[in-house]
This record gives sequence, structure tokens and C-alpha cells, in this order.
Amino acid sequence: MRSLLFVPAHDERKLARGLGCGADALIIDLEDAVPEADKGRARGICAEFVAQHHARLPLFVRVNALSTGLLLDDLAAVVRARPDGIMLPKCESGRDVALVDAYISALEARDGIAAGSLRVLPIVTESAAALFSMGSYAKSAGQRLCGMMWGGEDLAADIGTVANREPQGRYTAPYQLARSLTLLGASAAQVLAVDAVYTNFRDTDGLLAEAAEALRDGFSAKAAIHPDQVGPINTAFTPTAEDTAWARRVLAAFDESPGRGAVAIDGKMLDRPHYRAAQRVLARATTPNHS
Repeated sequence: MRSLLFVPAHDERKLARGLGCGADALIIDLEDAVPEADKGRARGICAEFVAQHHARLPLFVRVNALSTGLLLDDLAAVVRARPDGIMLPKCESGRDVALVDAYISALEARDGIAAGSLRVLPIVTESAAALFSMGSYAKSAGQRLCGMMWGGEDLAADIGTVANREPQGRYTAPYQLARSLTLLGASAAQVLAVDAVYTNFRDTDGLLAEAAEALRDGFSAKAAIHPDQVGPINTAFTPTAEDTAWARRVLAAFDESPGRGAVAIDGKMLDRPHYRAAQRVLARATTPNHS
């Protein structure tokens, strides 16, 4: 996946638009996007939408946080619709994922769904305390963990900061730290690292620059809050023809010399980390197009 688009669960028009915008996955939002009075109605709309469209592209449901008392009602309503996964907000550690794993397992059994079918994608930086638990995901989150996403808006509220970006648009130091810890935690757990949303959806140049930086640093995908952001994100995370040609040459060179730890290409010695990097480039090049 390159792009994950947030869509309000109670807005059927936006849900329909999300299907055709080219996003690699949709995140159907039962949390922040839905007013308290609409939570129940949103669950029904979400479950119906997922049941109807889950074969078309990956669908995740962002449920309400464990601390709200709404999570079990969310899960009870949507698991039977068979989404690809659950996005868990306000996640504090791998133990939170393990707890949600247990809830999902019971509901999979209730609904006759194969055990372990649904994945969990937590947002892991929405409180200051959560930043001290990044290593726990590799140890205790379990097999449902499919990625880790960071975000700077709820963290800013928790810290009480005046602003989380410099005037030029770059995140300030505390949020750069949160971003880096997420990337390292995801790498340690060997799961997808998802970069935060770019909140100024009219600033395409800024979005492209931030997505390119995320790719450079090792993120595999970026979340979006508007359909117009999907195209630029997909562009940034799709390898160029030159990238794929290089990757194929690297793989071919290693395949021609089985058992060797390093090969020479264009006067440079490349070793196994380059081989794995080439594999990742080609994996990104073959991402399905859902437009």
C-alpha cells in the first residue's frame, strides 16, 4: 500500500467517492470524523459499506479508542462485515493491540470468520506516554499487527504545544522524534510504516515534498485526508522507470551469482541490504491500481 484515505463512516457520499479516487486502501472512520450522536448510525452504514465493497480494495475501520467505552460496540458491528483490518487510535503499546486481538478473535469465532483474518493497524503516537513503548510492538502485539502509523495532531494536544510545524512546514523536534520512533518501531516489528496525514490538502507541493521525504527515510505509505491527496501520494511512492530498472539489474546480478554476498554493478560493490532494497522497490512497483 502507498496511500490510505480517511473517509467519515457516516457520510455515504464521501464513502462512494473514496472508492473511485485511486487510494490503495480506505480507512472508514468511526472515531474523530463522527459526532457522538451519530456513532450508532455510522456503525450501520460502515458495516453495510464494508460488506458490499471489501472485495474491491482493502478496507480498514478506525474504531474508537479503548478508553472511550465505544470500542466493543464498534467491533461487534463491523467485524462481521469482514474488513481487512481495524485501525486502533490512541494506542499506548503492543499490549493494547494484544487486547484488541483477543476481542477480534472472539468476534471472528462468533461470525464464522477464519481466525486471524482481520489485521490491526495502530496509531502509536497520540500521547506522550505512547512514545516510550515503541519497542513493545515487536514483542507483544502479536500476529495481527500489520503496520504502525504516527500522527502529530493528537500528540500536539496532549503535549499542549503552540504549533507542531516550523513556519517552513517541517515538523518541530518533538514530532520528528515521534515520526522516527514510529519508523524504527515498525522496522523492529517488520511491519508497514505509515506516515502521518498532511493536513493542508490544498498544498500539493508541500505534500509531495513530505511524501518524498517519508519514502527516503523508509516509510512505505502515507495517509490522506482528502481524495485530491491520493494521486500525489501514489506518485511519490511509485518507483520511476529508472528505479525499477536498477532494481531488476540488482536482482539479476545476485541471481546470476548464487551464494555470493556481494556483486559489482557500475563499479560499485552491492551487498545483501541492496538486494533487499531492490526487492522493496519492485514490490512497490507492483502495487495494485484501484482507480
